[in-house]
Amino acid sequence: MYKYLCLNPIAQCGLDQFTGNYGKTEEAAEADAILVRSASMHEMEFGDRLAGIARAGAGVNNIPLDKCAEQGIVVFNTPGANANGVKELVIAGMLLASRDIVGGIEWAISDSADENIAKATEKEKKKFAGCEIEGKKLGVIGLGAIGVRVANAAVHLGMEVYGYDPYISVQAAWNLSRNIKHISNVEDIYRECDYITIHVPLMDSTKNMIDAQAVSMMKEGAVLLNFARDLLVDEKAVLEAIEAGKIKRYVTDFPNTTTAGKKGVIVIPHLGASTEESEDNCAKMAVKELKEFLENGNIQNSVNYPSCDMGPCATAGRIAICHKNVKNMISQFTTILSGADTNIINMTNKSRGDYAYSLFDIEPKVSEETVARLAAVDGVFKVRVVK
Repeated sequence: MYKYLCLNPIAQCGLDQFTGNYGKTEEAAEADAILVRSASMHEMEFGDRLAGIARAGAGVNNIPLDKCAEQGIVVFNTPGANANGVKELVIAGMLLASRDIVGGIEWAISDSADENIAKATEKEKKKFAGCEIEGKKLGVIGLGAIGVRVANAAVHLGMEVYGYDPYISVQAAWNLSRNIKHISNVEDIYRECDYITIHVPLMDSTKNMIDAQAVSMMKEGAVLLNFARDLLVDEKAVLEAIEAGKIKRYVTDFPNTTTAGKKGVIVIPHLGASTEESEDNCAKMAVKELKEFLENGNIQNSVNYPSCDMGPCATAGRIAICHKNVKNMISQFTTILSGADTNIINMTNKSRGDYAYSLFDIEPKVSEETVARLAAVDGVFKVRVVK
């Protein structure tokens, strides 16, 4: 029986996909798999049984990816599962920034005791007037699952949309509306667009990508939206630009002491993926990924190991090996297997950066002694008997 641990509440519709061959545990040392949302795992100790971790969401900053890879633990995320929820909030953010809806609501609350509020409304409403987004230019930086949806939705709202992503996938390109102008230089988005929204992962190369220099290139009165990660933006530079009148509004889904309560900033309490539908979709995808990995050894949507799929195992046995991406590994594996009078029916080897993953369909099943010999090869992190 496989055992799984939930570090955060996971939607029951996802957990219901586990069959009778799975059981829940509260002990990390007993777990074959862990499901997580926002809980930090950087200080956790992982048991020898742990094979996979699935993040019910896209970001994986709370998981030590290299540490996991070097212990042969495959980490998954759920790209696209919460994309619609985030897309809808981005559109809402543009509307909130364009028309002072929040200020108007606050005024109505503050004057709720005034018996002449209906009459006062006609006088006061001009303080909260804004502009429409139809006909305005929107720049979308990052055309992944969320960015593509935002761009397409904005087209339907009558906006002129510019998209920038030097690494756009074939799938994303197919899903992108033909009306979107693909930009090869992100600086063109800074210069041309009335609204700019960021949808890139947080990495060393993207940290503070929206800095003082980027802000200086933006149009007067631009609106900046950040529903990806707060560290993508030099928020102090943005606040200075708001004070100077360069930026009209900064809309962020990440409250912190730098931006909360500041003039010209609309801070939303990380609600992008906080919908029932998004949480259900993430839970279902995470469980599906773990089941396919545990039962067949196949990897889909991993963030630290390569994708790998040999379908269901139809042979007597299947073994999975997580190892360093260095030369002569495969020859050592095949030598050990052939020396144990094991026939390799099918195999695959995939790599991703410093790490690699090999699957072998074999007959007959391997002995514990053979597994130990494979695990003893220099550069091997983990050997798992899938079947």
